[in-house]
Amino acid sequence: MPKDEKSKEFSRRKFLKSGLAVGAGTFIGGGLLSSCSKASNITEEKKTEMIKLLTTDGRIVEVEKTKTYPVTPSEPTVGDEARKGIPGRKFVMVIDLSRCANAGKCTSNCQSGHKLDPGQEYMSVHLMKDHKYNDPYWFPKNCYHCDNPSCVKVCPVGATFKRSDGCVLIDVDRCIGCKFCISACPYSARIFNWKERINELKAENAEDEDKKQFSPETSLPAQMGTVTKCDFCPDMSRQGKLPYCVTGCPMGAIYFGDENEDAISNGTETLRFKQTLKEKAGYRYLEELGTQPRVYYLPPVNKSFPYEVGLKDLTDEQKLKYKNILDKS
Repeated sequence: MPKDEKSKEFSRRKFLKSGLAVGAGTFIGGGLLSSCSKASNITEEKKTEMIKLLTTDGRIVEVEKTKTYPVTPSEPTVGDEARKGIPGRKFVMVIDLSRCANAGKCTSNCQSGHKLDPGQEYMSVHLMKDHKYNDPYWFPKNCYHCDNPSCVKVCPVGATFKRSDGCVLIDVDRCIGCKFCISACPYSARIFNWKERINELKAENAEDEDKKQFSPETSLPAQMGTVTKCDFCPDMSRQGKLPYCVTGCPMGAIYFGDENEDAISNGTETLRFKQTLKEKAGYRYLEELGTQPRVYYLPPVNKSFPYEVGLKDLTDEQKLKYKNILDKS
Protein backbone atom coordinates (compact mmCIF):
# COMPACT_ATOMS: atom_id res chain seq x y z
CA MET A 1 0.00 0.00 0.00
CA PRO A 2 1.50 3.47 -0.88
CA LYS A 3 2.70 5.57 2.00
CA ASP A 4 0.02 8.29 1.60
CA GLU A 5 -2.81 5.75 1.58
CA LYS A 6 -1.34 4.02 4.66
CA SER A 7 -1.27 7.38 6.44
CA LYS A 8 -4.92 8.07 5.56
CA GLU A 9 -5.99 4.61 6.70
CA PHE A 10 -4.08 5.00 9.97
CA SER A 11 -5.73 8.38 10.66
CA ARG A 12 -9.14 6.89 10.02
CA ARG A 13 -8.51 3.93 12.36
CA LYS A 14 -7.07 6.20 15.02
CA PHE A 15 -10.19 8.39 14.84
CA LEU A 16 -12.57 5.46 15.17
CA LYS A 17 -10.67 4.09 18.17
CA SER A 18 -10.26 7.41 19.94
CA GLY A 19 -13.91 7.67 20.89
CA LEU A 20 -14.23 11.10 19.30
CA ALA A 21 -16.82 9.95 16.78
CA VAL A 22 -20.32 11.00 17.64
CA GLY A 23 -23.26 8.61 17.31
CA ALA A 24 -24.81 7.79 13.99
CA GLY A 25 -27.79 9.93 14.96
CA THR A 26 -25.86 13.21 14.50
CA PHE A 27 -25.04 15.06 11.31
CA ILE A 28 -23.88 18.47 10.17
CA GLY A 29 -26.62 21.07 10.73
CA GLY A 30 -28.70 22.39 7.90
CA GLY A 31 -31.98 21.31 6.39
CA LEU A 32 -34.32 21.88 3.49
CA LEU A 33 -32.79 25.26 2.74
CA SER A 34 -29.58 25.19 4.77
CA SER A 35 -27.56 26.71 1.95
CA CYS A 36 -29.12 30.07 2.80
CA SER A 37 -28.55 29.93 6.59
CA LYS A 38 -26.23 32.48 8.16
CA ALA A 39 -22.98 31.40 9.77
CA SER A 40 -22.53 32.29 13.44
CA ASN A 41 -19.80 34.76 14.35
CA ILE A 42 -16.98 33.34 16.45
CA THR A 43 -15.54 35.82 18.94
CA GLU A 44 -12.32 35.67 20.92
CA GLU A 45 -14.22 36.19 24.17
CA LYS A 46 -16.31 33.05 23.69
CA LYS A 47 -14.46 30.18 22.05
CA THR A 48 -16.71 27.91 19.97
CA GLU A 49 -16.68 24.23 20.96
CA MET A 50 -15.64 22.04 18.04
CA ILE A 51 -16.28 18.33 17.53
CA LYS A 52 -14.93 15.81 15.04
CA LEU A 53 -17.20 13.87 12.69
CA LEU A 54 -16.70 11.07 10.22
CA THR A 55 -18.34 11.82 6.87
CA THR A 56 -20.01 9.21 4.69
CA ASP A 57 -17.00 9.16 2.36
CA GLY A 58 -14.56 8.40 5.20
CA ARG A 59 -13.18 11.91 5.83
CA ILE A 60 -12.68 13.42 9.29
CA VAL A 61 -14.05 16.95 9.62
CA GLU A 62 -14.25 19.47 12.47
CA VAL A 63 -17.47 21.43 12.93
CA GLU A 64 -19.02 23.66 15.57
CA LYS A 65 -21.04 21.63 18.06
CA THR A 66 -23.92 24.12 17.80
CA LYS A 67 -24.20 23.29 14.09
CA THR A 68 -25.11 19.66 14.75
CA TYR A 69 -28.33 18.05 15.85
CA PRO A 70 -29.92 14.57 15.81
CA VAL A 71 -30.98 13.20 12.46
CA THR A 72 -34.76 13.24 12.18
CA PRO A 73 -36.56 10.13 10.91
CA SER A 74 -37.14 10.14 7.15
CA GLU A 75 -40.39 8.23 7.53
CA PRO A 76 -43.61 9.93 8.74
CA THR A 77 -43.97 9.67 12.51
CA VAL A 78 -47.06 8.29 14.27
CA GLY A 79 -48.67 8.45 17.70
CA ASP A 80 -47.12 10.65 20.38
CA GLU A 81 -43.93 11.06 18.34
CA ALA A 82 -45.88 12.88 15.63
CA ARG A 83 -46.87 15.56 18.14
CA LYS A 84 -43.28 16.73 18.73
CA GLY A 85 -42.34 18.36 15.45
CA ILE A 86 -39.08 18.30 13.50
CA PRO A 87 -36.28 19.67 15.73
CA GLY A 88 -34.94 23.10 14.86
CA ARG A 89 -37.55 23.81 12.20
CA LYS A 90 -40.20 26.56 11.98
CA PHE A 91 -42.00 26.10 8.69
CA VAL A 92 -43.53 29.02 6.83
CA MET A 93 -45.25 29.61 3.48
CA VAL A 94 -45.32 32.71 1.27
CA ILE A 95 -47.75 33.04 -1.67
CA ASP A 96 -47.08 35.61 -4.41
CA LEU A 97 -50.51 36.71 -5.61
CA SER A 98 -49.03 38.51 -8.62
CA ARG A 99 -48.00 35.14 -10.08
CA CYS A 100 -51.17 33.11 -9.53
CA ALA A 101 -53.20 32.40 -12.69
CA ASN A 102 -55.58 29.79 -11.23
CA ALA A 103 -53.81 26.96 -13.03
CA GLY A 104 -55.26 24.60 -10.41
CA LYS A 105 -52.12 22.48 -10.24
CA CYS A 106 -51.48 23.30 -6.58
CA THR A 107 -54.89 21.82 -5.80
CA SER A 108 -54.64 18.74 -8.00
CA ASN A 109 -51.07 17.90 -6.97
CA CYS A 110 -52.07 18.14 -3.32
CA GLN A 111 -55.12 15.95 -3.94
CA SER A 112 -52.95 13.33 -5.60
CA GLY A 113 -50.32 13.36 -2.85
CA HIS A 114 -52.91 13.07 -0.07
CA LYS A 115 -55.23 10.68 -1.96
CA LEU A 116 -58.16 13.09 -1.72
CA ASP A 117 -61.44 12.81 -3.57
CA PRO A 118 -62.14 15.40 -6.32
CA GLY A 119 -64.46 17.33 -3.99
CA GLN A 120 -61.84 17.63 -1.24
CA GLU A 121 -59.39 20.50 -1.43
CA TYR A 122 -56.66 21.24 1.10
CA MET A 123 -55.53 24.10 -1.16
CA SER A 124 -58.31 26.02 -2.90
CA VAL A 125 -58.08 29.02 -5.22
CA HIS A 126 -60.60 31.87 -5.06
CA LEU A 127 -61.26 34.97 -7.16
CA MET A 128 -60.99 38.09 -4.98
CA LYS A 129 -61.76 41.78 -5.51
CA ASP A 130 -60.89 44.23 -2.74
CA HIS A 131 -62.80 47.28 -4.00
CA LYS A 132 -64.48 48.63 -7.10
CA TYR A 133 -61.38 50.31 -8.48
CA ASN A 134 -59.04 47.31 -8.65
CA ASP A 135 -59.09 44.25 -10.88
CA PRO A 136 -59.92 40.81 -9.44
CA TYR A 137 -57.02 38.51 -8.56
CA TRP A 138 -56.60 34.83 -7.74
CA PHE A 139 -56.12 33.91 -4.09
CA PRO A 140 -54.83 30.43 -3.07
CA LYS A 141 -55.92 29.45 0.44
CA ASN A 142 -54.99 26.52 2.67
CA CYS A 143 -54.71 25.94 6.41
CA TYR A 144 -52.62 28.77 7.87
CA HIS A 145 -51.04 26.73 10.69
CA CYS A 146 -51.60 29.58 13.11
CA ASP A 147 -49.31 30.20 16.07
CA ASN A 148 -52.43 31.08 18.07
CA PRO A 149 -54.85 28.50 16.62
CA SER A 150 -58.48 28.68 17.71
CA CYS A 151 -59.05 25.13 16.45
CA VAL A 152 -56.60 23.71 19.00
CA LYS A 153 -58.27 25.58 21.85
CA VAL A 154 -61.75 24.20 21.21
CA CYS A 155 -60.87 20.53 20.57
CA PRO A 156 -62.23 18.61 23.60
CA VAL A 157 -60.02 15.53 23.10
CA GLY A 158 -56.68 16.98 21.99
CA ALA A 159 -57.03 15.61 18.47
CA THR A 160 -55.86 18.91 16.99
CA PHE A 161 -52.45 20.06 18.18
CA LYS A 162 -49.69 22.59 17.49
CA ARG A 163 -46.12 21.34 17.00
CA SER A 164 -42.76 22.97 17.70
CA ASP A 165 -42.05 23.20 13.94
CA GLY A 166 -45.14 25.34 13.35
CA CYS A 167 -47.45 22.66 11.93
CA VAL A 168 -51.00 22.32 13.21
CA LEU A 169 -52.00 18.68 12.71
CA ILE A 170 -54.91 16.33 13.42
CA ASP A 171 -54.77 12.90 15.04
CA VAL A 172 -57.84 11.12 13.70
CA ASP A 173 -57.33 8.28 16.18
CA ARG A 174 -58.45 10.81 18.80
CA CYS A 175 -60.92 12.79 16.67
CA ILE A 176 -64.55 12.22 17.66
CA GLY A 177 -66.04 14.19 14.76
CA CYS A 178 -67.65 16.89 16.91
CA LYS A 179 -66.76 19.58 14.32
CA PHE A 180 -65.93 22.18 17.01
CA CYS A 181 -62.66 22.90 15.18
CA ILE A 182 -64.49 23.47 11.90
CA SER A 183 -66.71 26.06 13.55
CA ALA A 184 -63.77 27.73 15.31
CA CYS A 185 -61.55 28.09 12.21
CA PRO A 186 -62.10 31.59 10.74
CA TYR A 187 -60.53 30.53 7.43
CA SER A 188 -62.83 27.59 6.61
CA ALA A 189 -59.73 25.45 6.13
CA ARG A 190 -61.11 22.16 7.49
CA ILE A 191 -63.01 19.32 5.82
CA PHE A 192 -65.22 16.67 7.37
CA ASN A 193 -64.77 13.15 6.02
CA TRP A 194 -68.33 12.08 5.22
CA LYS A 195 -68.80 8.48 4.12
CA GLU A 196 -69.50 9.35 0.49
CA ARG A 197 -66.37 11.49 0.23
CA ILE A 198 -63.84 8.94 1.47
CA ASN A 199 -61.34 7.99 -1.23
CA GLU A 200 -61.71 4.28 -2.04
CA LEU A 201 -58.04 3.91 -3.07
CA LYS A 202 -58.48 1.77 -6.15
CA ALA A 203 -54.71 1.23 -6.43
CA GLU A 204 -53.31 -2.28 -6.15
CA ASN A 205 -52.03 -1.62 -2.63
CA ALA A 206 -55.41 -0.44 -1.31
CA GLU A 207 -55.63 -3.30 1.19
CA ASP A 208 -52.15 -2.59 2.53
CA GLU A 209 -53.03 1.11 2.78
CA ASP A 210 -55.94 0.35 5.05
CA LYS A 211 -53.68 -1.59 7.39
CA LYS A 212 -51.20 1.27 7.84
CA GLN A 213 -51.14 3.16 11.12
CA PHE A 214 -52.46 6.70 10.72
CA SER A 215 -49.84 9.45 10.58
CA PRO A 216 -50.83 13.09 11.22
CA GLU A 217 -47.88 14.04 9.00
CA THR A 218 -49.52 12.52 5.90
CA SER A 219 -53.20 12.65 6.97
CA LEU A 220 -53.40 9.04 5.76
CA PRO A 221 -55.14 6.69 5.79
CA ALA A 222 -58.33 8.77 5.92
CA GLN A 223 -61.06 7.75 8.34
CA MET A 224 -64.79 8.32 7.99
CA GLY A 225 -66.37 10.66 10.52
CA THR A 226 -63.21 12.66 11.24
CA VAL A 227 -61.82 16.06 10.29
CA THR A 228 -58.95 16.60 7.84
CA LYS A 229 -57.07 19.55 6.34
CA CYS A 230 -53.77 20.80 4.89
CA ASP A 231 -50.88 19.44 6.97
CA PHE A 232 -47.96 21.49 5.49
CA CYS A 233 -46.50 18.15 4.24
CA PRO A 234 -43.98 17.54 7.05
CA ASP A 235 -43.46 14.05 5.64
CA MET A 236 -42.03 15.68 2.51
CA SER A 237 -39.84 18.00 4.59
CA ARG A 238 -38.34 14.95 6.30
CA GLN A 239 -37.18 13.82 2.85
CA GLY A 240 -35.78 17.24 1.96
CA LYS A 241 -38.66 17.89 -0.46
CA LEU A 242 -41.14 20.73 -0.85
CA PRO A 243 -44.91 20.37 -0.27
CA TYR A 244 -47.11 19.07 -3.09
CA CYS A 245 -48.74 22.45 -3.73
CA VAL A 246 -45.35 24.15 -4.15
CA THR A 247 -43.97 21.66 -6.67
CA GLY A 248 -47.31 21.54 -8.48
CA CYS A 249 -47.57 25.29 -9.17
CA PRO A 250 -46.25 25.99 -12.71
CA MET A 251 -46.10 29.74 -12.00
CA GLY A 252 -43.79 29.46 -8.99
CA ALA A 253 -46.29 31.41 -6.91
CA ILE A 254 -45.91 29.36 -3.71
CA TYR A 255 -42.77 29.46 -1.56
CA PHE A 256 -42.06 27.23 1.43
CA GLY A 257 -39.22 27.23 3.89
CA ASP A 258 -37.87 27.61 7.40
CA GLU A 259 -38.23 30.84 9.37
CA ASN A 260 -35.27 29.84 11.54
CA GLU A 261 -33.08 29.67 8.43
CA ASP A 262 -34.72 32.81 7.00
CA ALA A 263 -35.10 31.09 3.64
CA ILE A 264 -37.99 30.12 1.36
CA SER A 265 -38.07 28.36 -2.01
CA ASN A 266 -40.54 27.67 -4.81
CA GLY A 267 -38.35 24.90 -6.21
CA THR A 268 -36.47 27.05 -8.72
CA GLU A 269 -35.42 30.08 -6.71
CA THR A 270 -34.53 30.62 -3.06
CA LEU A 271 -35.24 33.90 -1.26
CA ARG A 272 -34.63 35.45 2.13
CA PHE A 273 -37.90 35.11 4.02
CA LYS A 274 -37.85 38.34 6.07
CA GLN A 275 -36.29 40.45 3.34
CA THR A 276 -38.94 39.31 0.85
CA LEU A 277 -41.79 40.25 3.19
CA LYS A 278 -40.19 43.62 3.92
CA GLU A 279 -39.43 44.60 0.33
CA LYS A 280 -42.70 43.31 -1.15
CA ALA A 281 -45.08 44.39 1.63
CA GLY A 282 -45.98 40.87 2.71
CA TYR A 283 -49.05 40.47 4.88
CA ARG A 284 -51.16 37.83 6.64
CA TYR A 285 -54.82 37.27 5.77
CA LEU A 286 -57.20 38.58 8.47
CA GLU A 287 -54.26 39.58 10.65
CA GLU A 288 -56.65 41.43 12.95
CA LEU A 289 -58.08 38.15 14.28
CA GLY A 290 -54.91 37.53 16.28
CA THR A 291 -54.48 33.94 15.07
CA GLN A 292 -50.91 34.65 13.85
CA PRO A 293 -50.94 32.62 10.61
CA ARG A 294 -47.73 31.06 9.27
CA VAL A 295 -48.85 31.72 5.68
CA TYR A 296 -47.98 35.13 4.22
CA TYR A 297 -49.11 36.83 1.01
CA LEU A 298 -47.34 39.16 -1.39
CA PRO A 299 -49.82 41.69 -2.89
CA PRO A 300 -51.07 41.22 -6.49
CA VAL A 301 -49.12 44.14 -7.97
CA ASN A 302 -47.50 44.03 -11.43
CA LYS A 303 -49.35 40.79 -12.11
CA SER A 304 -47.73 38.29 -14.44
CA PHE A 305 -51.12 37.35 -15.92
CA PRO A 306 -54.51 39.08 -16.27
CA TYR A 307 -57.13 37.46 -14.07
CA GLU A 308 -59.08 36.38 -17.17
CA VAL A 309 -56.43 33.71 -17.84
CA GLY A 310 -57.69 31.82 -14.81
CA LEU A 311 -61.25 31.77 -16.17
CA LYS A 312 -60.35 30.17 -19.48
CA ASP A 313 -60.60 26.51 -18.43
CA LEU A 314 -63.56 26.90 -16.06
CA THR A 315 -67.00 25.52 -16.87
CA ASP A 316 -70.03 27.84 -16.96
CA GLU A 317 -71.13 26.29 -13.68
CA GLN A 318 -67.80 27.10 -12.05
CA LYS A 319 -67.89 30.66 -13.36
CA LEU A 320 -71.26 31.18 -11.66
CA LYS A 321 -69.44 31.07 -8.34
CA TYR A 322 -67.70 34.31 -9.31
CA LYS A 323 -70.70 36.00 -10.94
CA ASN A 324 -70.94 38.83 -8.41
CA ILE A 325 -67.26 39.70 -8.81
CA LEU A 326 -67.24 39.40 -12.61
CA ASP A 327 -70.37 41.54 -12.98
CA LYS A 328 -68.61 44.39 -11.16
CA SER A 329 -65.38 44.14 -13.18
